[in-house]
Amino acid sequence: MSTPSAEPALRRVLVADDEPHIGRIIQMKLEQGPYQVTLVSDGREALDVLTSDEPIDVVLLDIMMPYVTGLEVLAEARAMEHRRETPVIILTAKGQDADRHQALELGATDFFTKPFSPKKLLARVDELFGGAEAPIED
Repeated sequence: MSTPSAEPALRRVLVADDEPHIGRIIQMKLEQGPYQVTLVSDGREALDVLTSDEPIDVVLLDIMMPYVTGLEVLAEARAMEHRRETPVIILTAKGQDADRHQALELGATDFFTKPFSPKKLLARVDELFGGAEAPIED
């Protein structure tokens, strides 16, 4: 028999980045907070997770990945009934305005250019879930 935990439920984050060290840094930073991370290294793996019924609360996507780009993954996710409203943050070394514009047109929630501050990324993810800015309810 298990006892109820007083800890809050973990938010589920999908991180898709083909640079292993960046993925691990993001994973370590998020897992210091109330997040459980699924880490994948290419667009095909990201789509496998997104097409599954696995609960995902937010997606962090690199643009330049093998097999399927982050923008293609984003477009596919927005076409999926169960992922249409899932927040997606684009992470990329391609910081051109055209990339930002295309990502936002496809439905990205936000856009971070590498190198970025892991602390700022965590703050943005926290903000998506009401983080420190959440109103206090009686």
